[in-house]
Order: sequence, then structure tokens, then C-alpha cells
Amino acid sequence: MTRVAVLGLGTAGAAAARACARAGLDVVGFERGPLDQAGARWVNGVPRWAFEAGGLPDPVVPELRGAEGAFHLVGGWGPERVSLSSSLEVDMRHLVARLQADAAEAGAELRGEVAVRVEGDALWVGDERVEADVLVDATGHCGLRLLGQPEHAPADLCTAAQKVHRVADMGGARRFLEAWSAREGEVVCFSGVAGGYSIVNVRVEGDEVALLTGSLPPHPSGNALLRRFVEEHRWIGEPKFGGSRTIPVRRAWACVGRGRVALLGDAAAQVYPAHGSGIGMQLAAAALLAEALAAGRGPWAYNVAWQRAYGGLLAASDLFRRFSAGLQPEDVRALMRRGVLSAGLMGDAMAQRPVRPDPASLAKAASGLARLPRLAARLAPVLARMRAAEAWYERYPRDPAALPRWTAGLARLTGVAD
Repeated sequence: MTRVAVLGLGTAGAAAARACARAGLDVVGFERGPLDQAGARWVNGVPRWAFEAGGLPDPVVPELRGAEGAFHLVGGWGPERVSLSSSLEVDMRHLVARLQADAAEAGAELRGEVAVRVEGDALWVGDERVEADVLVDATGHCGLRLLGQPEHAPADLCTAAQKVHRVADMGGARRFLEAWSAREGEVVCFSGVAGGYSIVNVRVEGDEVALLTGSLPPHPSGNALLRRFVEEHRWIGEPKFGGSRTIPVRRAWACVGRGRVALLGDAAAQVYPAHGSGIGMQLAAAALLAEALAAGRGPWAYNVAWQRAYGGLLAASDLFRRFSAGLQPEDVRALMRRGVLSAGLMGDAMAQRPVRPDPASLAKAASGLARLPRLAARLAPVLARMRAAEAWYERYPRDPAALPRWTAGLARLTGVAD
């Protein structure tokens, strides 16, 4: 029986341990801290399709903190805005606990508060050598760099923060919602407030308000944006829980599985770059990994399956992310005002699907771009390269020997090398 060692038991690692154990593999997992503190400790938006792709039942309360609802995307601090549908609001603390519990029930051995290191072909846990056929690196960020992946460029690292606060003044919260024609449970997301990629995302539900922020350097960090927003809105009370993290927001590495090593989650840069969400991709990747390993095809087969299924989507999203990072608040507002950033275009991005606007939205966007020649000159080639990148990943090579040539072609196409 194939023995799988999972390094890191946050969302990605716990999902892999669960999927592999349920597929009949011999699984042992390791986490450097306590198991009940692994992974993110805050609330994330996760598209519903990701739970199905990951072989998971949909979340329920208390893991589920909010179903899909209106999502009001505001250009800068307004007044321009576009309204679309949000993802599920999921408490990561409960999701990780569910994944770990399912993994253990399926027979996985999970160990917390242990230090692991990989030396050549050997996996060491303290002074104990652990035998494993496959190593799954789900340790986050650049991971243990077991496939030689480089450090992330600073411009590809989003500093994000998310906290749930108590509402100190319900009247003030209601006035805030009324000012944006929003209802309780709906999201008001201010975009481009500190560079084109930055957001301040606000959701009021009952006596709590969830705040999510993020930005790219050299702009103020997600933590700084969150603190500033709280200081300027006195109706927001003390924090109840949350945290912050640096998230890679570039396309996934061109190889996420080879030999006996598989990369998963942030270690693989499996994050939807346009808005920095990785949970959905992690759940889907874990399922593909378990399927490949259970069939005896190994990490390379997982790599090929994942790249062909999702690599083009993330590469296209990264191209748009790089474009949006150079926008100013007035650019975002102009694109909304002219119908370029419409619900028809942004809805797919919110759901982490390939952007396929309906004909009416596409015609409106083309008309709007014609009135914004400076932005059109920048955006039009990006849109063309997004489609080309999706097509390029459909030809991801099954032969490892062909990967360098394919990767070189990808670099020429996107202008970005691994």
C-alpha cells in the first residue's frame, strides 16, 4: 500500500490527508504546532463548487457563517459600484477541524507539535526517520521548496488580514449599510483603495462585522488598511477573532508534482490570483492528488491533471491581477462607470471560473473601452493573452521531458517566468 506523508495540516494538508485516507492510502500527517491551531483562523469566501470538487459535503453552521448573497464591489471609496453574487462565508477554524476529523476517522495518523525536515530521500520527524512513498508539501508560502521552486517576488505577495469584530453601535452599522444600499449579510467591498489590487471588504451580520483587507507592496499592508478602517468607523467594536497572512498571488508553479513529491496549497501557489483566494483550489487539488495516488500513477500524474484542469485558469487570473495592480482608484471607477468591470465580467472571477461574459456584457465592455483609449491599450492585449494562456495549459505535456520547452513557451506568452 502506498504510504503518504503530509507535511502541514492546515486546510490544504488536512484536505489531502482526508482525501488520501478515504481513497485507501496509508496516511501519516505532521503539523509543527497543535493540531487544533493548524491553518487559517479566520473567515474566507469559498465558492460552493469547490466543496463538490473536493468530495466534501457543503458546510453548515457554525462552519458556515453566510450563504451566497449580494456582493457590492465599489470602485475606490465610490460612488461607482457593481453588484454581483458572493461566495460562501466559511470559518476556517471549523473547516480545518472537519477535514482533520474526517482524515482521522478514515485511518490517517495525524501528529501535532512536531518538527519535520527532509534530507535527500529521508524524512525526519525529530530523531525518527519516517518511511513514505510520497511526500506532500502543504507547509504554506514557498513550502519546503522540495521541487526547487524559487522564492516569491515581493510584488507577488499579498499581505491580507481578516477579523471579525463586535458591532459597538448598531445604529452606526445600519447607517453604513444604508449609505451603500446594502442589507445585513451582504458584502460591501471597496476596491483599489491603496493601489489597484487592494480591498477593504465589509460584511455586517447581527452584532458582528467581518472585515477582510489585502494589498500588494509598496502600499499599506492588509493589517494597516484594517486598522485604519476600524479607526474611521467608530461603530466597529473590539475584535473577536481573526488573523493575517502573506499569500502568494502569482500563477501556480509550472510543476507541482514530480518524483515522490507533491506540492499543495500555498506551497504550490494554488491561489486564484485575481483576489487571492486559495481554499477552493486547495480542496480541488487534494481530490486530484488522492485520485492519482490511489490509481498508482504518482505525483507527476497529479501534476498533469491539476495543470490541465486549473493551471490555465490561474495563469489567466494572474495576468489580470498584474494589470489591475497598476490601476489607480480613478481607473477602477472609470472602468465601472463605462461598463467594462460589469457584473457579467466580474461574476465569473468571483466564482473562480474562466471569464466567459454573456454577449450583452461583452458588447457593453467593448463600447466602454472605446471611450477609454488609454486603459483599452493596456487591457486589450491582457485579455487576449488570458485566453491564449488557457489554451496553452490544455496542451500541458504528459511527458516530463517536454516540460522545459512548454514552460519556455508559457514565459514568452505571459511575460513571466517561474
